[in-house]
Amino acid sequence: MISTLSLVALGGAIGAALRFLSGAAILRIAGPQDFPLAIITVNVAGSFLMGVFVVLAAQKGLTHLSPFVMTGLLGGFTTFSAFSLETATLIERQAYGLAGLYVGMSVVLSIGALMLGLWAARGAFA
Repeated sequence: MISTLSLVALGGAIGAALRFLSGAAILRIAGPQDFPLAIITVNVAGSFLMGVFVVLAAQKGLTHLSPFVMTGLLGGFTTFSAFSLETATLIERQAYGLAGLYVGMSVVLSIGALMLGLWAARGAFA
């Protein structure tokens, strides 16, 4: 258990560092943007890599690397990859209604929670 936790933590640290460096590189290349280009680029890239790894791990017997790669590295790089995987799993199971509900609820509730957090923090620390 401790070794698995260590692998998740190591992967998370690497993923978070890669997210920061990717964002800095995109900012340097594209310059300041009104649209969150760096974030969406990282989210899409992480989701793509999650899809590649899931298939590769299953076909090549590498599922033992999942805590490091999926939870740690890609989770640290972007939590959007996990969201995308869960949505794709529902779609592959032909649970289209649940997939739509999951996407809608995730987006609306997450943004709502962030807004609530902003409101609460601004009220508490103003």
